[in-house]
Amino acid sequence: MPFHKILGWFKNIFGSKKKIRLGLYGPPNAGKTTLANKISVDWTGEPVGTVSEIPHETRAVQKKEHVMVKTDGRTIDMSILDMPGIATKIDYEEFLSFGMKEKDARLRAKEATKGVIEAIKFLEHVDTALVVLDSTKDPYTQVNITIIGNLEAREIPVIIVANKVDLKNSNIEQIKEAFPQHPVVGISAKEGLHVDDLYRAIAKHSR
Repeated sequence: MPFHKILGWFKNIFGSKKKIRLGLYGPPNAGKTTLANKISVDWTGEPVGTVSEIPHETRAVQKKEHVMVKTDGRTIDMSILDMPGIATKIDYEEFLSFGMKEKDARLRAKEATKGVIEAIKFLEHVDTALVVLDSTKDPYTQVNITIIGNLEAREIPVIIVANKVDLKNSNIEQIKEAFPQHPVVGISAKEGLHVDDLYRAIAKHSR
């Protein structure tokens, strides 16, 4: 029997295992941590981080290692890297509208700025990137173009996650038109809709 057939036979019986470092990138409040938590809770029973309506809740890279995801007969050993939200400008005054005191708002802005720098540095440690976008908003922004451009420059496989499809004004087609060069998967991380489709996309497009 030819070697490639023997290899295929072993894969069919025992399945194939893949190990990747999965980075979740995107603008603030797109649902990165909600998605990271969904994946982690599904397969480990434990969340990755906390979620808040206040922008930049995640201000440092959060990690969850050895998340064993099974899809289409394959096992993917994921190290989830939940990145701080990327923004071109972080102003402490933005947080005052959420009832934060000025001292706390200034500290949050400072930490968020450091988080953006850390997220960019972590590109060196990412095998595959999920770019999480709010599908109710215009995807063609300077922040989104910058994120995807940096990933493309490093030849990191990109899967665009069109999040919040459970909302009435969700528009996945708008995201597909903005970034036709990358696969787009529509999900609701909060409601758990179509997350299995995302697992299959990760298995297919990861390097």
